[in-house]
Amino acid sequence: MINSKAEALGIIFPNSYDSLVPDLVSERLMASIPFASRYRMCDFMLSSMAQSGIDNISVIVRKNYHSLLDHLGTGREWDLVRKNGGLNIVPPFAQKQVKVFEGRVEALESIRGFLKKQQEKYVILSDANIAMNFDFTELLDVHIKSGADVTMMYRKQEIPESLKKLGRDKMELYYSFAMNGDRVSKIYINPGEDGEMNFSLNIYVVERERLIKMVDEGYLHGCTYFVRDILDKQIDSLDVRGYCYDGYAACIFDTKSYFEENLKLLQEENLNALFSGNQIHTKIRDDNPTRYINGSCVKNVMVADGCVIEGEVENSVLFRGVHVGKGAKVKNCVLMQDTIVQQNASVEYVITDKNVTITEGRSLTGNDSYQVYVAKGQVV
Repeated sequence: MINSKAEALGIIFPNSYDSLVPDLVSERLMASIPFASRYRMCDFMLSSMAQSGIDNISVIVRKNYHSLLDHLGTGREWDLVRKNGGLNIVPPFAQKQVKVFEGRVEALESIRGFLKKQQEKYVILSDANIAMNFDFTELLDVHIKSGADVTMMYRKQEIPESLKKLGRDKMELYYSFAMNGDRVSKIYINPGEDGEMNFSLNIYVVERERLIKMVDEGYLHGCTYFVRDILDKQIDSLDVRGYCYDGYAACIFDTKSYFEENLKLLQEENLNALFSGNQIHTKIRDDNPTRYINGSCVKNVMVADGCVIEGEVENSVLFRGVHVGKGAKVKNCVLMQDTIVQQNASVEYVITDKNVTITEGRSLTGNDSYQVYVAKGQVV
């Protein structure tokens, strides 16, 4: 494997697919959505990059980024406190742009000066809607050995149903592509066909100097999106390769997929696949271990620290500080930080945001195709 520490810098786009999860991002962005009991979505990509030796990572934010700033801080938990490099959070209007960027071309052009000054030879671009545990040295090694202009990570799967509803005229874009050997021969934009495809994970590797040149030319010609407006139009002249990822990845494209991907982690094989590789780091919150009071009953749950369980919890994911009162029943739920389910309340197929209170005796019930969502700080 190559020495990735000296070779690559990472760039993460934390607002990717925000419009598809409007409830979850009303006061935050995709990257700071809580996931897997004690983490945020950005923790997985940040940890994967940092554990692969990539210690120069920029996060280009667009809007609603206060919660992300609070979560990331200086980057200490990911060992990204550096005199040179480290964690770099780029707000809108950081340089000369006169409007908030729409796509990756505009976002990258906004940090052109920063990119020119860096020493790393390669750049890894990624969204933040994917929870995965991946060693990026493998991807970099494949890219360098192939001599490709761009390497795109993909996995073989059907297109998620929530994406098929978007159509080609929507702002949120997704891609699949045809392959000729390991070379990408055609890119499909927002495809709606059924069946297994080469579904892009929106993770790309490209030489830094080449990326700057591509973005400069694209921006000059009014391009907005890196894949649609640059790669797709130059697919015959550029050497674009595909890298097939067959590991575990939880992709969030709507509220239903958020709910389902959380509950999938209650299966041991999925939990091991996500957490058995590199260590996943997150913001530390000093709290007591979870307490299970006499008379409580739990079955098939993921529970973070700081919880107090007095009632019944089954097939659910509980974040830090959740309190389930005596006689309360929680089944098939995702309860975010500091949710309180008071005595004799009942919730099933429910997603609660932070600091929600379900009052005594109340009952909330959704189903497996439609989950009830309770917004942050609400009292029901």
